[in-house]
Amino acid sequence: MLLAAVIMIALWLVQRKTANAGIVDVGWAGSIGILGLLFAITSDGYTMRRVLVGAMIGIWSSRLAWHLLTDRVLGHLEEGRYRTLRAKWGERTDRNLFLFFQAQAVLALLFALPVFAVARNEAGPLTVWDYAGVAIWLVAAGCTALADRQLARFKSRPENRGKTCREGLWRYSRHPNYFFEWLHWWTYAAMAVGSAWWWSPVAAPLVMLFFLLKVTGIPPTEAQALASRGEDYRAYQRTTSAFVPWFPKKENSGDESDRSG
Repeated sequence: MLLAAVIMIALWLVQRKTANAGIVDVGWAGSIGILGLLFAITSDGYTMRRVLVGAMIGIWSSRLAWHLLTDRVLGHLEEGRYRTLRAKWGERTDRNLFLFFQAQAVLALLFALPVFAVARNEAGPLTVWDYAGVAIWLVAAGCTALADRQLARFKSRPENRGKTCREGLWRYSRHPNYFFEWLHWWTYAAMAVGSAWWWSPVAAPLVMLFFLLKVTGIPPTEAQALASRGEDYRAYQRTTSAFVPWFPKKENSGDESDRSG
């Protein structure tokens, strides 16, 4: 916990210089990876499982932290949700951001605990649950990276400015990156079967789901999208699943049936 808190203090000082609080997201992802690797190295569970879980959390953390750093921080203006917070907090911004950064340190520790649970699992050799966890990780990590690449490619084309991405996985979910990030956390629930700490990996995706659906994920992201893209995004909301990937609905299916009747 102390290590995560120190990392977040350093990043809070960085954001005071850069006026970009988005660095907190980079710190959150990176801190989970650092803490997870420490747990994998220092725990006394089955060695091969510790190697696997250490590699998986390390790769996941490094990719996400790098993506957030290059996509939202380096060379970018601060995201709208953080600008909104600055406007709301006014003179209390520095204090509230400090508390916010420290809250992310606490969350980083909580989300690293699933790795601790897996690393403490002494059952050996590897079981079907471990292989299931690896399969979940491969699908989730691969599709998250794919969704990020598809969105980055769409945003890189000047003609798409002010438009909503409906390409690839974004045709089936308004937030495929969030969905597959959430799915990723079930990796550790599977691999922790048999561990005394099994409850921690089960709690992590449930907590993550609450944050994504109700707090820091979909609500502020969609509010910002509506503010910047207006009717184009409203049309996207009407046809596309908010979270779980599913086949899109036809925009005017109801109107067409009315006219035909």
